Amino acid sequence: MQKSETKRILWKIFSMPGLWLLCLVLMILGQNLGSLLYLIPGAESMSDASQTAFFYVLFIGIWAIVLLHMLIWKKNRPIFKALWTGSPGNNIKMFLIGFFFFGMFLNALCAFAALLNKDIFLSFCCFEPLPLLWILFCVFVQSSAEELLCRGFMYQRLRKSYENPWVAIIGNSVFFGVLHLFNAGVTPLAIVNIIAVGILYSIMVYCGNSIWCAMAAHTAWNFTQNIIFGLPNSGSVVPYSIFMLDASTARDSLFYNVGFGVEGTVFADILLIAAAIGLYLWYKKHPQPEFRIWEKAETEEAQPVMHAASDEAEVSPEVALGDTITEGAETKTE
Repeated sequence: MQKSETKRILWKIFSMPGLWLLCLVLMILGQNLGSLLYLIPGAESMSDASQTAFFYVLFIGIWAIVLLHMLIWKKNRPIFKALWTGSPGNNIKMFLIGFFFFGMFLNALCAFAALLNKDIFLSFCCFEPLPLLWILFCVFVQSSAEELLCRGFMYQRLRKSYENPWVAIIGNSVFFGVLHLFNAGVTPLAIVNIIAVGILYSIMVYCGNSIWCAMAAHTAWNFTQNIIFGLPNSGSVVPYSIFMLDASTARDSLFYNVGFGVEGTVFADILLIAAAIGLYLWYKKHPQPEFRIWEKAETEEAQPVMHAASDEAEVSPEVALGDTITEGAETKTE
């Protein structure tokens, strides 16, 4: 008994680092797979809009690798349930709330704060509906791939291993921050920002049962700052945007970071932490039952055994009638 308890404790200690390593490997494999798109003829001589779309769509490799891993490794298949409409929060309403409020609105607040403080100056560049729609889809591929890895795969695996939901919420968010450690222009404030937004998206999954909301919010946040305003997206700058930043006049402040954009600022950190706390408190007042994919999976695995046991216990009407007739005949003979 003591030995099994020791094994359980050791498993809890080493399961998170092991999962982090697995997710890191999946991400690297996915990025390498996506980079094969550079082999397409003409990939190096594309227009600014196509180069921007290409930068984001490369993350489709992460989608492919993570889904393939979940499909091959049977124990991970229940996670598919959390990705589709079986989870009650995965609906159009939550998708739109994530996109327009938690993504576009919150990021626009950060950008306008920097503009009003005269930390940045923007000029109109172009507005082309069709290229913008294509780029929006590609940004969704990138943002949702990161959500699939962190709030889909890692969060659910941690949720299975640890009873306390905050282990899964904090664990995947810190990993999300670690992934951005080597981004251009990264600062301690930027990492706090990334972890805070990871917690916000995790609350959407835990309290709202909606990874769709997290995917939409992540997409809109990146699209708004990078494609609409032309600001760095976690340190990355693309050649195509509606507005163009005058980088030579940009300055560091509470509202803007020259190297990392609005994400590496005190204002963005406070805003995202407040949004996470506010969302959590709202769900505390309007609680929803957690969509527990692992309990459902265990129930379904046990179901055939239960049926088999009940089948053995059941006696068909014909057999029961035959027994009655036999008993009657024996009584008559006596």
